[in-house]
Amino acid sequence: MRSKVSAFSVAALALYPSAILLPIMKIERLGHHHESSVLGGIWELATSGNLFIAGIIFVFSILFPLFKLLALVELTWLELFSTRHRALTYRMMEWAGKWSMMDVMLIAFLVMSVKLSGLIEFQFGLAVFSFFACVCFSLLATIAFDPHALWETS
Repeated sequence: MRSKVSAFSVAALALYPSAILLPIMKIERLGHHHESSVLGGIWELATSGNLFIAGIIFVFSILFPLFKLLALVELTWLELFSTRHRALTYRMMEWAGKWSMMDVMLIAFLVMSVKLSGLIEFQFGLAVFSFFACVCFSLLATIAFDPHALWETS
């Protein structure tokens, strides 16, 4: 269990920077070209005065998924903390995982592509592949994770 979860988590973490930093979509509307990354979109929301929405997207689509992946790596591979801290890390990971919106964001991109296909011409950028793979590896790590195994070998 540990090796699978570690491998899936590390793979997701390796893809994570490209998923949030590379352009996720290129939009052309009335001759104007625009491309944006996930993090760039959050920045654009923040600079245009939508700080609350930018903050929510940042926390639920960037911080919580990153924390969840780092916690999985710590619990299954690094094991730096004592049993008490590992229990707290596990509880925090479970809580953050419930609020993590990375997979929901991927579905939102797909729905948007279907709804806006007649109004705007757009193409998915390279980050879509990293984003999709990151979500898949994260889900596989979560599915393979068995919390009971943490206490059996401690």
